[in-house]
Amino acid sequence: MKTLTTISKPDIFINKVNYCLLLTALSLIVLGFALMSGGKTRTPEVFNVEVFSMLRITAAPICIVLGYVLQFWAIMYYKKINVK
Repeated sequence: MKTLTTISKPDIFINKVNYCLLLTALSLIVLGFALMSGGKTRTPEVFNVEVFSMLRITAAPICIVLGYVLQFWAIMYYKKINVK
């Protein structure tokens, strides 16, 4: 008589790698918003050119978008387990 063996799979979908990727993505998003902040003036009559700096206009939004993409990928990432 043959015996059937069952292969047990992990109970949870999100593991340690996913959490590390999620934390990295969250830190990228926070860094992007921190880079975007600032540049305000004390009085509304004075124009501050600092608002249109390369860091706030280009680098910060790219950092935020990369953080959101990495966060989506971290949620969907699943490492296949080779069971023999």
